[in-house]
Amino acid sequence: MSNRTEALASAVKKIKWHVLPLFVVMFIVNYIDRVNIGFVRTHLSADLGIGAAAYGLGAGLFFVSYAVFEVPSNMLMQRYGAKAWLTRIMVTWGMAAVGMAFVQGETSFYAMRLVLGAAEAGFFPGVVFYFTQWLPRDERGKAMAIFLSGSALASVFSGPISGGLLMIEGNGLHGWQWMFIIEGMASVVLAGFVWFWLDSKPRDAKWLTHDEQDALVTEIEEEQRRRDAAHTVKPSGWSLLRDPQIIIFCLIYFSVSLTIYGATFWLPSIIRKMGHLNDFQVGLYNSVPWLISIVAMYAFAALASRFKFQQAWCACVLIIAAVGMYAAGTGSPLFSFVSICFAAIGFKAASSLFWPIPQGYLDARIAAPVLALINSLGNLGGFVAPAAFGFLEQKTGSIQGGLTGLAAMSVAAAVIVFFARMTPRDGRHDMVAKHRAS
Repeated sequence: MSNRTEALASAVKKIKWHVLPLFVVMFIVNYIDRVNIGFVRTHLSADLGIGAAAYGLGAGLFFVSYAVFEVPSNMLMQRYGAKAWLTRIMVTWGMAAVGMAFVQGETSFYAMRLVLGAAEAGFFPGVVFYFTQWLPRDERGKAMAIFLSGSALASVFSGPISGGLLMIEGNGLHGWQWMFIIEGMASVVLAGFVWFWLDSKPRDAKWLTHDEQDALVTEIEEEQRRRDAAHTVKPSGWSLLRDPQIIIFCLIYFSVSLTIYGATFWLPSIIRKMGHLNDFQVGLYNSVPWLISIVAMYAFAALASRFKFQQAWCACVLIIAAVGMYAAGTGSPLFSFVSICFAAIGFKAASSLFWPIPQGYLDARIAAPVLALINSLGNLGGFVAPAAFGFLEQKTGSIQGGLTGLAAMSVAAAVIVFFARMTPRDGRHDMVAKHRAS
């Protein structure tokens, strides 16, 4: 093994220990602030008169402003650096989360969900782009699986934490208000740590040796040069908007987001129908599917890394999600809960298996805004799912139609994913350039 290879392996190992745990914690608090309204649906109805349709619409409106501000936010991160911009995002979303404690009715509920979406915009694609600047291509898929485990861990922790906070009463505030305040302030406090811990570029990282910095930067620059050899003209964001592959990426991630947020926002309600459970018990049951999904994410990421063909593995887990979501609409509340546990294996693993596909396809020079675009348009599934579920429940008293629709979308995505490419069409030049470089 050459000195450069050893230095690169050492750098990657240090990055995983220094950066990834922080990003996982950031994603945990991010995800909790995004989806904690799932635990207060009955409280919002009792205290503020917010019904199923209004709840579903408010839950989904988050993703509208999130989509609008996603690309501009990621472009600004390129200008100001990851350290400053990710810290800013955390402070503003934390304050917006605290503001949720003071909504007075449907209108203010809608407004604060829109503000929260705008505040969070740019975080997820910012981290995805950060990986393209810090990790070689072969390491990004495993890093994404670890990072995305943050959302699963958040779902595990958010149940008991939110359930416990909901039992707080005092100082003229209800438990659901204390939940929003405490969980929102946790994000603000964490932002201070991010400012002192995170570095924007590998050259800024004093915890990497000079040889490790050189090996890492050289490897990433060589990846870009190999990509340049396949593109005689520098690609632009506008040209990629006309690329059918980008549309395919958006459709796949839209389907994944539909299923994830359909389950996330309605799972606590399904659990409550299983029996006479208090808020803390509902939170504990809510953790079960996400604990299962963490194991599934790592397992499928390891399988895809060993046996390759990312598209096939992604299609496989999408079918698992489809079977589980369809079954969830066909039985008792307990059977629905068990079915969603099975579906979680699929839709969470699909999320981690999906992102290496566009990461491999996109030119690093314009990856940040395009990844943000894919994330923002795909995340509109988070608007459609809860809004549709709320409307269906209010009109029919059941969400069975919504669950069947989610299953159908997962099957469609499993087919579409085979049309997604991980390398440009002229990627054969990539291999030639790589051979010459070696």
